[in-house]
Parts: sequence; structure tokens; C-alpha cells
Amino acid sequence: MLERELQHLEWLERQVQGLEQEIERRVASLEHPMRRLMTIPGIDRKTAWTLVAELGIDMSVFADAQHLASWAGLCPGNRESGGKRMSGRTRKANSYVRRAMCQSAWAASHTKGTWLHSFFRRIQVRKGAPKAVMALAHHLLVVVYNILKRNEEYVELGGDYYDQRNKPKLVSRLVERLTRLGYQVDLKPVESRPTELPSSVADTPSEQPQVLAAIANNTPAATEPTAPSRLKRGRPCKCVERGIICKHGRSKEPNSLKEQTHTGG
Repeated sequence: MLERELQHLEWLERQVQGLEQEIERRVASLEHPMRRLMTIPGIDRKTAWTLVAELGIDMSVFADAQHLASWAGLCPGNRESGGKRMSGRTRKANSYVRRAMCQSAWAASHTKGTWLHSFFRRIQVRKGAPKAVMALAHHLLVVVYNILKRNEEYVELGGDYYDQRNKPKLVSRLVERLTRLGYQVDLKPVESRPTELPSSVADTPSEQPQVLAAIANNTPAATEPTAPSRLKRGRPCKCVERGIICKHGRSKEPNSLKEQTHTGG
């Protein structure tokens, strides 16, 4: 029985190999578009076969990339009733393109140092892995549309694209986080990669002194860290005006009820 199962497995492998050779013969004239598609991280040769077979290479049949995503079922659904949005679940459409792009998105999410990996991680933190995969699959299909339409190769933006685009905001957030942990930071640009200080850090040198050696030793700073000058967002605290005990820590005025509580009044 084991010998028969092994023979059946070998027969199936020969059938698959024959089909792959036949596919290679038929797509020989589309070698250049397929090579451009394979420059996208996560898309291999078999995925390029599927895309060329289902989409073709003439993108003029679609008005834009959004129409292609809707045709492939890789966009949010639009179900409404009585002016109320019911569900955003994607609809059933071309299952071959949908499956191929989801597999490519999952492969691209595991690449290191790429913009697609960074795109996946940003959405995964907020909405979870399944929705992040669908969002990345939608984006990959848009990239495929533009590559086939413009006859260009994929251009990698880099894994730090978001950091470089929002550098002042990122630096300010990291400095504020270190301050809350008990460290005092002074930023100095590196000669090879000059870094422009944000206005919130450069205008207040007294609030960001020298970097202490305690950071390297993973020990808290000797001096007391300065509190951030920026107030917390949200509605202002009105505990003093209402005459109740303040638990927000935003009010600078003494609370009479709080003092009475501590004095036993």
C-alpha cells in the first residue's frame, strides 16, 4: 500500500511539472511584464502567472486602480440601509486574484527593511493582523495596476520612510517618553546623517540637559526630571469650580475639599 501511495504521489508531481511547463510556454511572450511584477516584495513567479492570466497587461479596461480593487473584491463593502452603514465586509469577487494578493501580502509583511512591512505593522497595531493583510493586499493590487500601466519597476521607499517623513514629530515623542522614564536628554546630530531638531526641543534647552551616563548603565537620572511643559489634551479640569475632590492632577489651584479630607474636616 505504501508503494502504491508513493507511485501516486510521483504521478501527481509529474502532472504538476507538465502543467508548469505548459504555462511557461504560453506566457513566454509576457516575460517582461512578469519580471516587473516580480520586483514587488512578496510576489513570486506563480503569483505573476495568476495576475497576468486574470488581469492581463492592458490596464485601460479599468478606469483607475480603485475600480480594479473593487473588481477583485479587495475594497471595503458599501452596505447601507436607511442611510445607515451596516457593514464594511469585503464582497465576493475574483477569488483567484483575491487569494493570490492575500498570500503575497502575508509574504511581504515578513520582509525586513521594506516599506510594505512598515505599512503592515502600522495597521496591525491599530486593527489587527487580518485587516492589515487585506489592507496590504489592496495596496499591492494598486501597485500592480500602476506597474502594468506605466511599464515601470517597483521602487522601494525603505522601512524608515514614515520615520523620515515625520522626523520632528517622532523625535519629540521619543524625547518626551525618555523624560517620563526619568532621563534627561540632549540631542546632537550625527555627522553622517544630520538630524534637524524640532522646535519644541530646540527652543527649550534648559528642559533638555546633557545626556547622563546613567542611560548607558540603565539607571535613573540623579536629578529630578523636568515635567513636560505641554498640557494634556482634552477638556479642562473643573473640579475646583464644582467643589469636588480633583483626581486629574491638572488643576494648579488648591482644592478646599481635598484639604479638608487630609485634615479630617
